[in-house]
Amino acid sequence: MPRRAPVDPFVAAAQRRTAHLPPPDLKDPVARRRQAAENDAQALRLFGIERPDVATLDEVVAVAGFPDLRVRVYWPTPERAQPGAGLPLMVALYGGGFTIGGIDWEGWDATFRTRARDAGVVIVAPDYSHAPEVRFPAQPEQCWSAFEWAVDRALELGADPSRIAIGGTSSGGNLAAAVTLMNRDRSNRPIRLQVLEAPALDLTTAHLDAAGLDARVPGVILRRMALRLVRDYLGSDAGLRRHPYASPLLASSLRGLPPAVVYTAELDALRGDGEAYVRALTAAGVPATGVRYIGQTHTSAGLRGWVPAADHLHRDLVATLRTLRDEPTTSPPAKEVAR
Repeated sequence: MPRRAPVDPFVAAAQRRTAHLPPPDLKDPVARRRQAAENDAQALRLFGIERPDVATLDEVVAVAGFPDLRVRVYWPTPERAQPGAGLPLMVALYGGGFTIGGIDWEGWDATFRTRARDAGVVIVAPDYSHAPEVRFPAQPEQCWSAFEWAVDRALELGADPSRIAIGGTSSGGNLAAAVTLMNRDRSNRPIRLQVLEAPALDLTTAHLDAAGLDARVPGVILRRMALRLVRDYLGSDAGLRRHPYASPLLASSLRGLPPAVVYTAELDALRGDGEAYVRALTAAGVPATGVRYIGQTHTSAGLRGWVPAADHLHRDLVATLRTLRDEPTTSPPAKEVAR
């Protein structure tokens, strides 16, 4: 059996501080959601993570054929930016295995507030529906509608519609990548950048990587747990796992997508998804950068102030978002590489 890669000692210390929190029930989505939200709030207090005072606004966005959704706008200062202020704008999608999370969760709200303030950008965060009560394709359609709303309202929100990014974490990274495909296929609005953190991009689980994880969770068990969440999201039709808006990594072509920065963690089973996506984008002629954080887990990026690598990732992400203020660079067209 391969030796497990060592966990960052700062991450291990943080894990010990939260070891008393009960694990969510994977079989009951409602109970899982409730327990995970309580754990999230307790962890925020345990680690003293701040929620900066920035201006916010909640709005409801209509979605044709699917449930409407709420979006929350975060400005980088306590006052809303004036219309036409020309700030960059990012559509940011929370993670939670398609079944938990949300803009009212204290941890995600704190993250969006901090990123808006530190990067000097307007953030629009959609509160997409949870599975299994609502299933695919509702979530990508909701996020697409929220993206369209954000671009259409950019000037009114004090943002520049030519300086748009989209990003997400875990399942939110999946939805962000899906929206870039939908945008290319439907309207081709200019997206300057996609920023994905520990994204789940292949729901067939073919890229799931158990190497380096706890030896007590063998690959077959890990895949079984992952497929339970996939079934919650997609339902019983296994064919949907290969739909490009469900598994963006498996799209027949990635040409024409926006440049990407993808962050992965060494001790994350989803590392293979993110790193394969970087390779596939590059082969398709799309500028893409992959950054792997050694010794980190799927969730340790949220431990700002406790884990130095999490602080570094935050600074790197902020610096990446600040490039939206620069004039766009152009590269000669690249030919798609046959694979």
